[in-house]
Amino acid sequence: MLLRELTEPLEEKQVWARKGKSLVRKYRCSGGTRHGRVVATPTQCFAPINIQQRALMKRTRARLGRKMARKANKTKRTNPASMRLVKGKMNR
Repeated sequence: MLLRELTEPLEEKQVWARKGKSLVRKYRCSGGTRHGRVVATPTQCFAPINIQQRALMKRTRARLGRKMARKANKTKRTNPASMRLVKGKMNR
C-alpha cells in the first residue's frame, strides 16, 4: 500500500471487465506506469515493470500477434460476457 492511497481520494475509475465468462469490477489507471490500462487493484498502477516479462511478451507478439488478435476478436464477438459488456453499455 502506498502513502498516496491513504492521503488522496481514489482517482482510478471503476469499470466493468471480463474475467472468463463473467463480469467483474476493475480499475482504469489515471496515473503511474500503467496509465489508461485496466487492472484488478489500484496498487498495480504504480507497481514496477517486470523487464523480463515485457521482453518475452514483445517476442511473443512479434511471433503470434495476428493469431492472438484474431482469437481475441472472435472471443469478443461470441463470449456472453462480452455481449453484455458492449451491448449493455456498462462502461458509459
